[in-house]
Amino acid sequence: MTTTPSAKPFATTPPSSTASAVIRVEDAHKYYELGETRVHALRGVSLEIQQGEFLAIMGASGSGKSTFMNTLGCLDRLTSGKYFLEGIDVLSHDKNALALIRNQKIGFVFQGFNLLARTTALENTELPTLYTKVDKAERRKRAADALAMVGLADRAQHFPSQMSGGQQQRVAIARALVNRPSILLADEPTGNLDSRTSVEIMEIFQNLNDKGLTIVLVTHELDIAQFAKRVLVFRDGKIRKDDAVLNRPQASEVLKTLPTLED
Repeated sequence: MTTTPSAKPFATTPPSSTASAVIRVEDAHKYYELGETRVHALRGVSLEIQQGEFLAIMGASGSGKSTFMNTLGCLDRLTSGKYFLEGIDVLSHDKNALALIRNQKIGFVFQGFNLLARTTALENTELPTLYTKVDKAERRKRAADALAMVGLADRAQHFPSQMSGGQQQRVAIARALVNRPSILLADEPTGNLDSRTSVEIMEIFQNLNDKGLTIVLVTHELDIAQFAKRVLVFRDGKIRKDDAVLNRPQASEVLKTLPTLED
């Protein structure tokens, strides 16, 4: 894997029994100042996520789950507490270093596909590699490989307007994978999709997780959360439940029971 010359500029935590954790959060607090009101969005959250986990986060609006997800994605800073990503002491780095961490280690998938309308699927997928030192040929190869991983090798030259919502979300997933991240963060990735297409997207996530990718997904839908291996429930800025998913359904099997769009 080709990396930038500054691939290891980050401070890391000393070795410990939790060294295998991809994510470690300790006593996380986050405050927002809204006029004269102070909102306590996270209230002492502590959590570890191990390599290869598939975690779903649930909770009502205002529960703290979105703030927590933004923290994991290095998009927001904690007011106090600690956050280590693959041993990197995230809170000790400035904005430029955080941007590098995001680009090297985190893939993002959102409810809105956020594709460039006048750009092909291949070019949309390739975009994150433009901020690396990878040469053009390797960038294009990585983008093609990522599209193949999500079943869109034959749609590489299609524009978003020529693809269904599910296909556009697949392109967005490929884009999130192109820099070979350590962790995939998915924020309501099925929110704009019909039931069958949502399960198809979850099948992709399960397949990626089976290959070792760590995935954290935010969803309001319990039936979507059940495709994960572990479910957190946030309420009032705290983790109220942290449960393994028993009898987890396989999306590939569920798809066999669902009607096709033509039906």
